Amino acid sequence: MAETAEAGGASELRGHRRWACPLLAIAAMAATLPLVAGYWGALHPAFDALVHFRFHLAALVALLALPLLFFRGWRQIALMALVLSAGAVGSTLTYGGGGLAVAAVSQEPSARYRLLHLNLRYDNATPKAVLSLIGHSNADVVVLTEVSDMWRAELAFIEGAYPHRIVCRARAHIGGVAILSRRPFRHPAATACLDRGSMATASISLGGNTITVAALHLGWPWPFDQHEHVNRVRPALASLGPTAILAGDFNASPWSVTTRMVEAAGGLTAPRWVGPTWLKRPLPDFLRRYAGLPIDHILTKGRVRTLSIERLEDVGSDHLPVLMSFEIEPGSEEQPIMQARTSVKQSYIPE
Repeated sequence: MAETAEAGGASELRGHRRWACPLLAIAAMAATLPLVAGYWGALHPAFDALVHFRFHLAALVALLALPLLFFRGWRQIALMALVLSAGAVGSTLTYGGGGLAVAAVSQEPSARYRLLHLNLRYDNATPKAVLSLIGHSNADVVVLTEVSDMWRAELAFIEGAYPHRIVCRARAHIGGVAILSRRPFRHPAATACLDRGSMATASISLGGNTITVAALHLGWPWPFDQHEHVNRVRPALASLGPTAILAGDFNASPWSVTTRMVEAAGGLTAPRWVGPTWLKRPLPDFLRRYAGLPIDHILTKGRVRTLSIERLEDVGSDHLPVLMSFEIEPGSEEQPIMQARTSVKQSYIPE
């Protein structure tokens, strides 16, 4: 009887293997299709929409392929899928546009500044936690997105700490963008709300240096008009001053065509890897830090030297706050470039 039961168990295992292995192989190969398609994002925005999930797709391919290593006849398929998965991850991590370059720290003493960026979440239920974080961050400049009517009222409570500000209205209920500063604005022509409140620029004086700070909140990827949105703000990006910081929620990964378009338009680079910052609530914060999407960015140009970038604690938004410490390298005072400003519609003005 024992021998009969054992034989039956072995037969059942072979039966499971007979259908499980082909299904795993088909699923692994199917998952490689959107993974590979993401590399063709320059051909069509639909492909670029897939690239944001490159790490997730690579992990899925690996998980589906790993069991096949233990079954003769399926190992070749498993190895091909695993190599493809590892190649996708490796090429992304070493991609220069992914923001992995580490800036050298100056050996000479210099003033250091902080910039905080956060997508507030238009209906955030814990605004006091956000205001407390802004205070504790001791940021010189704060760049915000999804500044809804509720947030416009809440930000009035910290007007004393950040008296220099531009808060942009938007038609959408999620609100526009904002730039708050402890330091005074310079060159009024460089301070503007652009493209229906999705972008703002301000020329800020930091220790005798003039730096352009810009906020940008791009729309969603295809089938929405994310690439068209970048094209609309391209003149404003091109007109940023020679020393500038652009911070915002791009709704796009660092290795996407969308982000490369923004970088190219403004002559900007990503000095550091920020990491995953967004995940749909109410999924836990620890999962967002490892499996979320890296769609919040801080890009720089000119004499800005990045010292550190870190993600801060959860304050009720579906995005994590990002804090950058930086210094401005010595150099001659430069005026912001303004020739392209008039070509971007300024239909929403600051308060």
